[in-house]
Amino acid sequence: MKKSILFLFMMISSVALAQSPKSQKVKYTTIKQKVCPNQKGFQLVLKAIVSDSRCPEGVTCIWAGEVSAVVSVYKDSKWIEDTTLVFSMKNEEDNKKWFTKYLPEKQKKIKNIGVVPYPKEGSKINPEEYYLKIGYLK
Repeated sequence: MKKSILFLFMMISSVALAQSPKSQKVKYTTIKQKVCPNQKGFQLVLKAIVSDSRCPEGVTCIWAGEVSAVVSVYKDSKWIEDTTLVFSMKNEEDNKKWFTKYLPEKQKKIKNIGVVPYPKEGSKINPEEYYLKIGYLK
């Protein structure tokens, strides 16, 4: 009986004294297909989608798929490089590292990177509609 009361007291104490984790707010930035002239610092531009094999909404697939895209890097409006990135679960950490080299300091804590729009069964995505959406911790 004493053990039961002690256990119950410890459980109540741990719940009452537990601190809720500080909620972190996720903000988003986008990388589109247009170059902004006269921009200072680094600018990333989605140059092209090479392939999009993601499993469309409304379809059951055995593989989630991936997107291959060419991203251009500009510094002070001058072209620096083109890099082909593959967006999939297995490349997520490598892609985060690559983007942190070029994003502003306040956007370097990347939480996720996605290619938008997501395919839907029976509809084709116009290549000009694609953009990258990067979620980062504020």
